[in-house]
Formats: sequence, C-alpha cells, structure tokens
Amino acid sequence: MSDKLLDLRARIDALDQRLVKLLSARARLAQRVGAIKRGVAVYRPEREAQILRRVAGLNEGPLSARALQQVYIEIMSACRALEDQMSVAYLGPAGTYSEEAARKHFGSMTPLVPCASIDEVFRQLEAGGTGHAVVPVENSTEGAIGRTLDLLLTTRAKICGEILLPVHQCLMTKAKSLTAIRKVYSHTQSLAQCQRWLARHLPHAERIPAVSNAEAARLAAADRQAAALAGKNAAVLYGLGVLARNVEDEPYNATRFLVLAADDSKPSGADKTSLVLATRNVPGAIHDLLTPLAQHGVSMTKLESRPARTGLWEYVFYVDIEGHSGDSKVARALAELESKASFFKNLGSYPAAPR
Repeated sequence: MSDKLLDLRARIDALDQRLVKLLSARARLAQRVGAIKRGVAVYRPEREAQILRRVAGLNEGPLSARALQQVYIEIMSACRALEDQMSVAYLGPAGTYSEEAARKHFGSMTPLVPCASIDEVFRQLEAGGTGHAVVPVENSTEGAIGRTLDLLLTTRAKICGEILLPVHQCLMTKAKSLTAIRKVYSHTQSLAQCQRWLARHLPHAERIPAVSNAEAARLAAADRQAAALAGKNAAVLYGLGVLARNVEDEPYNATRFLVLAADDSKPSGADKTSLVLATRNVPGAIHDLLTPLAQHGVSMTKLESRPARTGLWEYVFYVDIEGHSGDSKVARALAELESKASFFKNLGSYPAAPR
C-alpha cells in the first residue's frame, strides 16, 4: 500500500474522530433544549426546515445539497430519539412509498406505525396512537388522492409538513422472464402510471389492483406467474427479483405527501398554507371568492375542486397558497376569504418542501 494512500486514510480517520466528538456535543445540546422545552412537541417542523435550508446554503461540495441534507435528517432523527420516542403512522405495510416518504422526512430513528388504509392512518393520529402521520395527497401524473382530500375535510388534524418523493416503479417477480408473467399486481395509481410500458411489454398480462404496492409485492411473492409494480425496497422485503427498473411512463413522476399532527407549524420563512373553501353556486362566485388573494399579493399555487358529498353538483375547493397564515398579508387575505365563503377551513400552514 502506498504512503500517499496511508496518509489519506489517516486524515480521514482523524476527521472521523473530530466528527464523532462534534456530533456528541450537538446531541448534548439537543438534550439541553429538550429539558428546557419539557412538555412541548419534540418535533418542530419549522426549525428542522430552517436547519436543512441553512445546511444547503453552507454546502460547498463535493456532496450534493440533498445528500448533505439527508445526513442531517438522520442526525436530527437521532437527537429527537434522545428526547422522546415520537411515532408516525403511514399507509403500510412495510415497503410502500408512504414508508419511504416517512423515512425520508423523519429519518431512520423515528418509529413508524403501518396502517392498512388511509382511513386508519387518520384514526391512529386522531385517537392519539401516534403523534404524527404521513399520507399521500397527489401524484404528478395521476392527480389527487381523493380519499385523503375527503378525510382532510373532516379531520381535526393539521398539516404541519409536506414531502415530495420521486417515484420510480420496478417490475418485480419470481419469474425468470417477462414471457412467464400472467398477472401484474399493484396499486391503481401505479398501474395507471405504467400503463404504456405494460401495454408494450406485457400486453396479455392481467392487471390486478392491490390496496398498496407492498401488498402487491407480497401477492407476487406467492405466485411464480405473477409480478408486482412497486419500489425497489419492496423487492428486498419480499424476496423478489427485479426484471425492469424505472418503468413509469413519465420520467419525472413524483408523489406529494402531507405530514399531519395536532397542530400546524410556526413560520419557517418559506411556507405554504392549505385551505378548503365553498361558495354559493352562482356565476362568478369563485372569482369573487378568490379576489382577496390577488388584492393582498398572495400567490395561489393550487386550485382543485371535489364533490362536497352534501348535495347534487355541490363542490368544495382545495386551495394552496404561498406564505404562512401568521404572515400579515396572508392573514388579511384569509380573513376576507372567510367572510366571503359559505364554508372555510384552514388545513394548516407548513414549510414548503424543496423542489
């Protein structure tokens, strides 16, 4: 072994020693913070968002900003675990994209609680079984997750964060080749995201919806003539081989998830606010309802209608705006919106996920 290589390794070892000491010092400070704010929620999304933005701004490479942020997510996850064992409900079982999103956001030291349905995720949170929850709300290819929107309308929980997860579908199976596959299991959203690929490569295979991609992988593991569309983690969990990767029709396919809790987030400096609105069914009603946003210089990033389930042809409107409800111009706009709307609900203000 060359002297140069030995020298580089010695320098790395010295840096590791310093890093361990610095991480331990950081953890001790986090413990002191926890002692001071005893009884206050250990997870503060606005503070963690500020730390991650600062880390990205300080980064000089060669690590990417995202790679460095993920390291810090794990550091914060470990420090949180010293204060309190907070838990997070998600749409299970293990191996779903919801689990991947929760791990990406909260880190590997946070206990996760799998739930059989989106309804059960909300129930776990509202009953106090977990302190937080992660639910899918929309996909860039297939649009909104209707059940999540319906439950947001009635829940007492607040949105305190969002997660953007790139979604790359893999075809996994115990079959040795595509010609042996007779059926493909997956969640309906994933089947829709891969329909052109399936039509081209597996035109005669039956497409069978499953409650989740992880459940699809479990079903495929029990049948050598079946395959599943799911994330690569599911293949490892269920002992499947991956015959094809990135089979989604749109290469920039992504799913947005919401983080829910009893309370929303305090201002972080780069926030969003989500609302549900309704108005009388008269010409120009929506224009008049949303006019306060323009008048107060508040940018709207999303407007989506959904049947209100209270009567024929009645709708509610899901609106995302830039800014926090505590910001003065946003607060003024929301006050006017509430006075004009026949129904108004603030779903929460939270740090905007990096794009």
